[in-house]
Amino acid sequence: MKSLHLTLSAGLTALLVSQALHAQTLDRQQLEKAVAARHDLTVKALQDWIALPTIAAEGKNIAEGAQYMRRLALDAGFQQARIVPSGGVSGVFATLDAGAPVTLGLYFMYDVKQYDPAEWSSPPLEGRLVERPGEGTAMMGRGAINQKGPEMAFLAALHAFKASGRKLPVNLVLVAEGEEEIASPNFPTIVADPEVAAALKKTVGVFIPTSSQDARGHGAISLGAKGAVEFQLIVGSETSDKYPKSDIHSSNHARIESPAWRLVKALDTLVAADGHTPAIDGWFENVQPLSARQKELIAQRVAATNEAEVKKALGVGRWIGDEDYLASSYRFLSQPTVNIQGLVSGYAGVGGKTVLPGRAEAKLEFRLVPNMSKDEAVTKLKAHLAKRGFDDVKVVVSGGYGPNQTNENSAFIQAQKRVFDRAGIKYTLSPRNAGSWPGVVFNGAPLNLPTGQFGIGRGNGAHAPDEWFLIKSTHPKVAGLDEATMLYVDYLYEIAKLGQ
Repeated sequence: MKSLHLTLSAGLTALLVSQALHAQTLDRQQLEKAVAARHDLTVKALQDWIALPTIAAEGKNIAEGAQYMRRLALDAGFQQARIVPSGGVSGVFATLDAGAPVTLGLYFMYDVKQYDPAEWSSPPLEGRLVERPGEGTAMMGRGAINQKGPEMAFLAALHAFKASGRKLPVNLVLVAEGEEEIASPNFPTIVADPEVAAALKKTVGVFIPTSSQDARGHGAISLGAKGAVEFQLIVGSETSDKYPKSDIHSSNHARIESPAWRLVKALDTLVAADGHTPAIDGWFENVQPLSARQKELIAQRVAATNEAEVKKALGVGRWIGDEDYLASSYRFLSQPTVNIQGLVSGYAGVGGKTVLPGRAEAKLEFRLVPNMSKDEAVTKLKAHLAKRGFDDVKVVVSGGYGPNQTNENSAFIQAQKRVFDRAGIKYTLSPRNAGSWPGVVFNGAPLNLPTGQFGIGRGNGAHAPDEWFLIKSTHPKVAGLDEATMLYVDYLYEIAKLGQ
């Protein structure tokens, strides 16, 4: 495999490194050699990180995950890193002072989603290297693409500076959290820490490392992301004495209310008859429609992607209402949603079991678009249910935040575009991601910083079985781990120019 890696590196270097890039990044080849020399160490570091999953929803490895994140930061060259209490899962705050005029903000998440080993083709915590036909060698494991793989690529860039005895061209402020996968309920507390807030105010913007390339090697720059609110609706003896304290014989449904049916009735009011359009009172009151420019950007991205491949990856044959790809893409990025993640009630084993459930719970989430907010969405949900007499339906909000948006003409985004342009990477601009991350904590008041997700490389399977991140690419235009790392080197030098 070593000879294959060297051959691929040479091919990808020919793609990613031009004379212009060499002129932008001082002694780039020295850093490339440092990255290549540490390749096996970086792979092992990623495997070790995957082996320690922090799962906030299960309270798993809460203290251990924060300590591990702190050590990763210090090992990469941050001079100080401390654990910041949040009232929930702690965060990590670290700074690297390179004596530079420009400071870049960095957001990491160190938590991952739950997993069921029975659904995976290899152990989810092993970080096994597997061959993907037509793509190369990938690491399979929970958190590989979301978000430990891209984050490790960035840390590898810092290690390359250390190994070559060079100072970074920018200072860094890192804020990491362990609750992103439950919608960051306590992250605002971490950012509001006086020392953290003061450090972030000095930054030119905050970004999260990501892998944006598709199978053809095309990248993407996102100008924002939808917000998210995670919550549960609960009906049972804890909400009213008209429901049984536990499952009872189903014959009693003739005289005792069913929590399951009551929850179904409440859920049915949240969307229109079509099953997907939100019907919560006042839901669209503050929704900002797509601008002409945003529609133009979406159309450009649609033209640059393969609809059949997208449908195949999602396992669907048609979009809502049999819309065409462009119309469905407008909907995808502009529509706030009310989604049922799961329903829990009664018996779910083999065959039937004649019981009246004693409790019913629905796990839901909202996706929010500008100019909606978490508080607005929750307030409207509660008012909507109360107006319809659902006082026995308990609303439990477990986390959430609003959307974030950065102007494409900001110097922060322009720097990302220049890095892609100089590397010869084709890319599209997206008005926002349909997925979510808590960028609004930086993007909104009082910090009001530009935010973004940036990087190359490839992977898939976030929140799903067999999650993977590409380590060595066989495609000449798709980056593996080392090439993704080198793009972050170039990015740091480009960000440094914002101080000129």
